Amino acid sequence: MKTRLTELVGIKYPIFQGGMAWVAEHKLASAVSNAGGLGIIAAANAPSEVILQEIRNCQKLTDKPFAVNIMLLSDNVEEVAQMVIDEGVKVVTTGAGNPGKYMKMWKEAGIVVIPVVASSALARMMERAGADAVIAEGCEAGGHIGELTTMALIPQVVDSISIPVIAAGGIADSRGVVAAFALGADAIQVGTRFLVADECRTHDNYKEKILKAKDIETDVTGRSTGHPVRSLRNKLTRTYIKLEKEGMEPAKLEEMGAGTLRKAVIDGDVILGTIMAGQVAGLVKKRQSCLEIIEELFNGVYDILKFTKVNGFNK
Repeated sequence: MKTRLTELVGIKYPIFQGGMAWVAEHKLASAVSNAGGLGIIAAANAPSEVILQEIRNCQKLTDKPFAVNIMLLSDNVEEVAQMVIDEGVKVVTTGAGNPGKYMKMWKEAGIVVIPVVASSALARMMERAGADAVIAEGCEAGGHIGELTTMALIPQVVDSISIPVIAAGGIADSRGVVAAFALGADAIQVGTRFLVADECRTHDNYKEKILKAKDIETDVTGRSTGHPVRSLRNKLTRTYIKLEKEGMEPAKLEEMGAGTLRKAVIDGDVILGTIMAGQVAGLVKKRQSCLEIIEELFNGVYDILKFTKVNGFNK
């Protein structure tokens, strides 16, 4: 399946793996890249030496393109911004800030730069700054979210810019893939479904929570702090939301959430840990390899298109 995006980054399938903190490390990223998608290493707030080792480990496991997701508010962003150049990383995705400061150095190094956006205004700003594409993420996604749904966001972003758009948020099966392309996207980004991939480091307890989730089992915490996060409902989210309603200070709420993602991903604490996941968790029913996930997502597209023709939608 060829699109502007597959040509831009040199991948077989137009699919990115989400840059999920504590989750998106070299084993998952290399597996996705080897399967024909774009694997992503999440730099997040990790120490520079850890990020460097992740990049080099990924290079040992794949000769395909992969990306590093750089959180622009991290303390070591300057070092990581130079590191991706020095290590020959081909693609950078960015979040939590404006990458304009680093755009010239990255572009001169031949790096494809793709920021995450949550509005058409931000998409236009990124295009003017020199971005090669944008990831437009709807609020159905797991983790940090904006306000617009994917259905509303994607066509408005597509109409507002000329560079390729990757649709993210709420995509977990072939129906979501077809919908994303119908809305004008050039590729998709998938996070929640890769959480249960064989190559994903998430604790088995975390994976089982995803596999057993229903459609209404996510909560959004942190709206009062200005940093809303979607995750599966548990004791932590219920307590957090209760304290938000009671008016607890944002600083104390932020302190309460610190370290809880690692607690869930690495330690398997699904009671007091943050189980970041999207609203499509209820569609994820089985563990598979990254290759099986990607092939199933795109093989199913043809069956759906055939169905629409049978039902009179073809000219």
